[in-house]
Amino acid sequence: MTRRDELLTLPEVLEELGGVSRRTFYRWRELGRAPVCLQLPNDELRVWRSDLLAWLDALREAA
Repeated sequence: MTRRDELLTLPEVLEELGGVSRRTFYRWRELGRAPVCLQLPNDELRVWRSDLLAWLDALREAA
């Protein structure tokens, strides 16, 4: 299965979110409120752009 999507680094995700701090993002992860992340074997995080957009849409609907 090929996925036509972009895999974003954590700095790219933070920038997309308007400059949210890394600490805030990790806190959201601890609370289960962050978008779905992939953790690579080197412990770096990645987020599919489609997952980030779906997460943002869910936040809008909940507001």
